[in-house]
Amino acid sequence: MTEPVLTEIRKLSAIATDMGLSSGLRSNAIKNMGNIGTHDALLALLELAANEKLNSGERKLALKQAERVIK
Repeated sequence: MTEPVLTEIRKLSAIATDMGLSSGLRSNAIKNMGNIGTHDALLALLELAANEKLNSGERKLALKQAERVIK
């Protein structure tokens, strides 16, 4: 995996878990991680789905995006 992609995944993960940001912005970060579609993005999405600090809609979205990556 190239370093720029890993850096992007880390940034998107930080945005997705920043509770100071709007829910829409966090959701967009989750969707963008799904669009990356790599194994590292899949792992990050599964980590988000397990994060109890996120609301249930965001956790479901992370799981849905992880499903898309698997397919």
